[in-house]
Amino acid sequence: MAYTESTMLPLETQAPDFSLPDTVSGRQVRLQDIASDKATVVMFLCNHCPYVLHVNAEIVRLAKEYEAKGVAFVAISSNDAVAYPDDAPDKMRAHALEVGYTFPYLYDESQDVARQYDAACTPDFYIFDGNLRLKYRGQLDNSRPKRNPVPVTGADLRAALDAVLAGQNPDPAQRPSGGCNIKWKQEK
Repeated sequence: MAYTESTMLPLETQAPDFSLPDTVSGRQVRLQDIASDKATVVMFLCNHCPYVLHVNAEIVRLAKEYEAKGVAFVAISSNDAVAYPDDAPDKMRAHALEVGYTFPYLYDESQDVARQYDAACTPDFYIFDGNLRLKYRGQLDNSRPKRNPVPVTGADLRAALDAVLAGQNPDPAQRPSGGCNIKWKQEK
């Protein structure tokens, strides 16, 4: 497991649109269809990464709490499912149901969406305001499995969401997320 940090897409970047299949509902989902006029959280996750598994319960808690406040959430897996079959769409659906995701879990087979977002790792978090301008990118909180004893709280993402919901910009001193690298397809 190679530890990789997020690349920190520039703040104020317009959210790249996408149209991807939701592995849970089977529907095609566009960003414009699910975006909120309050805030939208785009997360790059996968099924098997220990860093994602470490924070999954907090992601579910945080999403339920902030969905009630009008925030939209969406998760995307961009891993190469041929080389990493645990991240195949059928396994994504089973994982989402088991963990209790309340948001779409999309499959980015081409990996184009990950490239547009400059995503580098799982988990990787992005918060966009009601105009789909990037206000936060980085970590959920300071916890990392086997790296430190810090409890999982979602503190960084919560603080950023609270600022955006209050019509303010989050603290610009944002720490990158860290986890497994996205499993890119090999060039043939």
